[in-house]
Amino acid sequence: MSIYQTSCRLKNKDVNMYRKLRTSTLFEMLQEISIAHTEELGAGREKTLDHGFLWVIMQQEVKIHSLPEYDDEITVSSWPGTTMHVLFPRYYQIHDSKGNLLVEGSALWALIDHQTRKMIFPDKNGISVPGEQHGNEYPLPQRINAEECEQQQEFKVPFSYCDLNGHMNNTRYFDLFDDLFATRSPQPVLIRAEYHHEARCYDRLQLHYNTENGSSYLEGSVDDQLCFRMKVNHESQD
Repeated sequence: MSIYQTSCRLKNKDVNMYRKLRTSTLFEMLQEISIAHTEELGAGREKTLDHGFLWVIMQQEVKIHSLPEYDDEITVSSWPGTTMHVLFPRYYQIHDSKGNLLVEGSALWALIDHQTRKMIFPDKNGISVPGEQHGNEYPLPQRINAEECEQQQEFKVPFSYCDLNGHMNNTRYFDLFDDLFATRSPQPVLIRAEYHHEARCYDRLQLHYNTENGSSYLEGSVDDQLCFRMKVNHESQD
């Protein structure tokens, strides 16, 4: 059994103005534990980055039972599922210090070639991540349907939002989402995101978004090419 775990106590930088775990920090934690575990399983930079292959997230979804708060101690767990051709499933859980399940989710990862920006076949490049099933896996992410949006604006991708892959890091999309919705929406209970095309430094993202029926939707495109979609369901205020 190769469930990878890491624990931490939430600091000021990890939480928002309501003292709740930042959405972007939540996904940073999931991203970092994925990378750390993948390296431990033998698919680290020596087989990927050093050969010009980049790990990217295609889809991700999390269900939030309760968001941890400032000074809480949490444990993040992750394990890989069985590779699906060119996609690498991965599962996540976050527990509090008493063992209560706070967050659970899943993601689909892939490897792309640094030069062509196209997905590679891992088996043809000697890359393998052994998967396993424990019976408590959160379902794999579902596709997000396009929605009609009444609101729109432009966003220029800043240098600080870009990572070593040369594009806007997926976690920064959640900061963008929170800037649009967080102060006027209840706590999220289900977050879904999918990434279609990368947004590079100083690209101008055309954002389209709306909120209705207890959920918020955001999509962004560059030169009419869809980059991402996000859908968040919020807790009821009844």
